[in-house]
Amino acid sequence: MSRRRALLSVSDKQGLAPFATRLIALGFELVSTGGTRTALQDAGLAVTDVAEYTGFPEMMGGRLKTLHPKVHGGLLGRPSDAAAMEQHGILPFELVVVNLYPFAETIAKPGVTTAEAIEQIDIGGPSMVRSAAKNHSFVGIVTNPNQYGTVLSELEKGPLSNELRRKLAGAAFELTAQYDRMIADYFAGQETTGEVSDPQFPSALSLRFELRSKLRYGENPHQRAAFYVETNPPDASLAAAEILHGKELSYNNLLDLDAAMQIVREYQQPAAVVIKHNNPCGCATATDLATAYVNADAGDPVSAFGSVLGFNRPVDAATAEQLCAPGRFIEAIIAPDYTPQAFDALTTVPKWKANVRLLKCPAMIGLRPLTLEYRRITGGLLVQDRDELADARADWKVVTTRHPAAGEYADLEFAWAVCKYVKSNAVLFAKHGMVVGVGAGQMSRLDSAYIAAHKAGDRARGGVCASDAFFPFRDGIDQISLAGIKAVIQPGGSKRDDEVIAACNELGIAMIFTGRRHFRH
Repeated sequence: MSRRRALLSVSDKQGLAPFATRLIALGFELVSTGGTRTALQDAGLAVTDVAEYTGFPEMMGGRLKTLHPKVHGGLLGRPSDAAAMEQHGILPFELVVVNLYPFAETIAKPGVTTAEAIEQIDIGGPSMVRSAAKNHSFVGIVTNPNQYGTVLSELEKGPLSNELRRKLAGAAFELTAQYDRMIADYFAGQETTGEVSDPQFPSALSLRFELRSKLRYGENPHQRAAFYVETNPPDASLAAAEILHGKELSYNNLLDLDAAMQIVREYQQPAAVVIKHNNPCGCATATDLATAYVNADAGDPVSAFGSVLGFNRPVDAATAEQLCAPGRFIEAIIAPDYTPQAFDALTTVPKWKANVRLLKCPAMIGLRPLTLEYRRITGGLLVQDRDELADARADWKVVTTRHPAAGEYADLEFAWAVCKYVKSNAVLFAKHGMVVGVGAGQMSRLDSAYIAAHKAGDRARGGVCASDAFFPFRDGIDQISLAGIKAVIQPGGSKRDDEVIAACNELGIAMIFTGRRHFRH
């Protein structure tokens, strides 16, 4: 009864053999199951099969292996249970090493069947984990290869400490809770209502995010904040970006960097965007990245001071030279990469360069995954598809007598792509592939049009306008006409569309209806 024993049953065999080798050196007898036992034997280690210990064979294609009183008695037994354990030939385990069948990896595979998914639902593993975790006062439960080093370090000094066993037990219960939630979500996604199945919106929603970092503060210094990430974030996401340089990211930096990355991904040409308070105050495309940045900064150079930038190409030396021009102050940059010359230029003198945050996300230039968007409200959670579905250009209609000229049409496409990232009510002016004026977040579309015209000044003349939703009255059209706008793109759908179309015809403005709104509250 006094011998040290470890029970091992793992699907993830990373680091298993070296870990088990050290356990044997520390005086542990190993007891194991199926594939784990084979892996240990292949490594030349002495191991007892669970079936040999229990006297009960593995059966049902491996479904039944460890669900036996001799196993769970050895996990749940306390010193006060020694007599019962001895009477029934139950041996105690000091350490249990278990991780679970790869259910998440299985259901993530294209075309996986329900039957295949079901076979990856672990039964014996979670049962052993829970038994050992419940009895953590006497048993150490190891559920992740990342814990091997810490466990060995303590075992080499003696028995595991109470503190570590409690910590391991907490991680174990977290694992089984997450595992069961994942399975429940999978089955909820298989439910059908009538003939419609919608796995994205199950009857119950459980989200899991892991703490990445605590932030200095939230939107304001008196608010606490932290950054949590998905367990397996998409490669094309801010959570997967690599921080290359600069001081700690703030709550507001993260919001602005996410917006910057999403906007520049809209364009095939080299593109640059300037973000201020989660709105694009400048954006441009060009044949080269340096020109795109210069034009984006020129969209609103006053607002660009202290901004966050996004690029859809690796930042090169020519672009870095423009970024380092006197008078510029930049908070953070996200791009697919940086050339060595650009990185060196951006991380040396003057003083602000020591603090500028540089983030790298190579996957941001790849395919855009369609994902869900979550927004917390008091007592609940709003969930929707992200506004990332490509607009159907075939559905766009020119509704005015005058059609946009070729250059105007290209600018309308450019403006429409960036306008959907402006806080509504959004009115955006563009010309020659660059933003020249933005009216954002106003209660009246007329006010947004006025602000866009004020920001653009004479640069608006001959340019185009994008509006994230319909013009409810002709007054907005009159305002942009005064600014010199010659073409408009908007969803349409107002009961006064005829009045707005007539105003455009009267003023010689071409207008396209897209049929799709892009509010961003």
